[in-house]
Amino acid sequence: MAKINKNSNVKVKGLEGIIAGQTNISFIDGLKGRLFYRGYSIEDIAENCTFEEVSYLLIYGKLPNKNELKNFSTTLKRKRALPKHTIRMLHTFTKNMSSMEALRTVVSSLSSNDKDSRISSYEEKLDTGLSIIAKMPTIVAYHYRIKNSKTPIPPNPKLSHAENFLYMLTGKIPDSEGAEVLDKDFVLHAEHGFNASSFSVRVTVSTLSDVHSAYTTGIGTLKGPLHGGAATEVLLMLKNIKKPENVSSYVNKIILSHGRVMGYGHRIYKVYDPRAKILKKMAENLSAKNNNTTYVEIGQKLEHMMSDKKNIYPNVDFYSAIVYHNLNLTHELYSPIFAIARSSGWLAHILEQYKNNRLIRPLEEYTGNLNLKFIPISKRK
Repeated sequence: MAKINKNSNVKVKGLEGIIAGQTNISFIDGLKGRLFYRGYSIEDIAENCTFEEVSYLLIYGKLPNKNELKNFSTTLKRKRALPKHTIRMLHTFTKNMSSMEALRTVVSSLSSNDKDSRISSYEEKLDTGLSIIAKMPTIVAYHYRIKNSKTPIPPNPKLSHAENFLYMLTGKIPDSEGAEVLDKDFVLHAEHGFNASSFSVRVTVSTLSDVHSAYTTGIGTLKGPLHGGAATEVLLMLKNIKKPENVSSYVNKIILSHGRVMGYGHRIYKVYDPRAKILKKMAENLSAKNNNTTYVEIGQKLEHMMSDKKNIYPNVDFYSAIVYHNLNLTHELYSPIFAIARSSGWLAHILEQYKNNRLIRPLEEYTGNLNLKFIPISKRK
C-alpha cells in the first residue's frame, strides 16, 4: 500500500494515483480498458447476468446458484415497500426538490426503523443494506410520480428489479427489451472500485457509523455533476449541439476555452471505457429501433474528433445518456438510476470496510501561514 509521510515532497490533487486501500470486489485495468467484478470480466457479466445476480456476486463474493438467486430476489421483493410515514413525508416535499435530494433525505430517514447501529451485528448491517437496495427504486419512482401530480404505484412482486422500477414510474408492465436494457445498464453501473461515492461510503463506515449514514454519504457524493450527474450534463450537451454537422465547431470552441466535453475522459481509463463499448451498442440498437439516430451520429463524430484532438474516449456516462433518452426517461432520473445501480456495489464496500476496518484519515499538505502575530480586535483595521 502506498504511503506518503509528512516530509514527502509528493503533491497529488484528488488522490490521483494513490492507493488508498485494498479490495477484492472489483479490478480496473485502465491501460488495457478492462473491468472485472470479483474476477469476472464486465463483458461476460453484462452478457450473462441479471442485476440481481450481479448484486449477489458483489455482496457475497460468488455467483449464486438457482436457489440462492431465487431466495435473494425474493428477499429484495419483500423489502421494496416503504413505511407509511415515509410515504407521507414524500408528499411534503416541494416541487423543486430534485430526485437525488429526495432519495438522500428518505434513505437517511429510514434509519429511524432500525436498531442502534452501535450494537447491530454484521448480519443486521447486511440486512439493512439489502433493505435500502430494495427500497431505492420505490423511493425514486414514488417521488417522481408525486412531483408530477400522479398517484404512486406500489411495487409489483412479480417483476424483477429493473422491470418493477419502470412499472412504478409508468404504471405499465414494460416490454421485455426495455427492461433488459435497463437491467444491463444497472449491471454496468453496479461497481467501479474506489470511485468517489464508494470511497466516501468507506470513509463513513470507517468511523463505525451506520449503514444508512454510509448510503446517505454515497448518494450525496454521487449527486455531483463530476460523478453521477455527468449523464444529465451529456444529454444537455447533445441538445445544445442539436445535429452532427455542429460537432466540429462545438468541440473547437470547447478546446479553445479550455472547457470539458461531458462524457469524455476518465481518471483511470487511458483507453476506451469497456462499459461505454457495451452501452454504445445498446444506444445504437435503441436509436435505430426508435428511428432517431441523431444523438448516436453526434456521438460518432465526437468520438472521432476527441480521439484525434485530445486522445480521449467516451466514458460510461456518454452512451448511458443516449440509452436513457431512448427509454423515454427524463434527465432528472439519470442520477437516481445510477444510484439505484451502484447501491449493491456500495453495500459490498460497506461490508468489506466493516470486516477489516481502520479509520480512514489521510495526511494533508498545509499551504497557509504560520506564527502570525495575534492582533486584538480593538487594534484590527
